[in-house]
Amino acid sequence: MTIGEVTAVASSALYLVIKVAAPVLLVSLCVGLIVSIFQTVTSIQEQTLTFVPKIIAVFLALIVLGNWMLTELSGFMVSLWSDFSVYTR
Repeated sequence: MTIGEVTAVASSALYLVIKVAAPVLLVSLCVGLIVSIFQTVTSIQEQTLTFVPKIIAVFLALIVLGNWMLTELSGFMVSLWSDFSVYTR
């Protein structure tokens, strides 16, 4: 296996990680921003207020997007294992 092939597999793996993690992270970011704006407007300075809405939003995002995420990850693993003979030469 050449350095180019290793680089290609690593870059596709990193791209997959970013693609799969981005929706959940964006949901968490948006909920955190909304709660922060709410805290600023109402002058509530409670630091732990952002945790519960973020946890609920991330949980809901995982419920909605979990099937797609697992399909993407398992498809990548199937493609890696199907090309295993190419990697061992």
